[in-house]
Amino acid sequence: MAELFQLILHIDQHLGVWVAEYGAWIYLILACIIFGETGLVVLPFLPGDSLLFIAGAFGASGLLDPVLMGGILIAAAILGNTVNYQVGRFIGPKVFSRDYRFLDRKALIKTHAFYEKHGGKTIVLSRFLPLFRTFAPFVAGVAAMRWLTFQFYNALGAVIWVAGLITLGYFFGNVPIIKEHLNTIVLIGVGAAAVPAVGGVLWKLLRSKKAGEA
Repeated sequence: MAELFQLILHIDQHLGVWVAEYGAWIYLILACIIFGETGLVVLPFLPGDSLLFIAGAFGASGLLDPVLMGGILIAAAILGNTVNYQVGRFIGPKVFSRDYRFLDRKALIKTHAFYEKHGGKTIVLSRFLPLFRTFAPFVAGVAAMRWLTFQFYNALGAVIWVAGLITLGYFFGNVPIIKEHLNTIVLIGVGAAAVPAVGGVLWKLLRSKKAGEA
């Protein structure tokens, strides 16, 4: 069981073995992993970015159909976020409607206001940020972000994330230097996406604090 768990965690490193062993079932396996990472808050550690990139490289080698794979994984990413949102929507009001000392109802109100104003950008950008992409749809549900608005940005983010990384993997995944330093490249990419997002949030918080003091 532990060995299987390790294989799933590092499927991006063993994808060739899985393709040879499971054939067409690999599409379902990949879809389950993408769904698990985006749809279940207990599985934020599953590989997402590197898996999509490597899958694109296998598409270029002819071992996988990149178009079919892209369609299936986009659907899995949309469904995962939808389930995550629904869980948050179900749990949020029940938790915050009761008087728990460790929970701040004002925080829910502020979160709701934030998602009403910035929820779309948050859902799209979080696709490229590990951990954030797992929790962002859950928080959107807790904050009662409007359903149609959520689904529009959910689908948009899924298409950009999945299609973008598979395309990059298709064209660059088999370049030797990239294959040798994939983890470093993924970390740089995550950092490049995270720094502007986190910087923007900190800037808004600083401005809000100054406005409050004024």
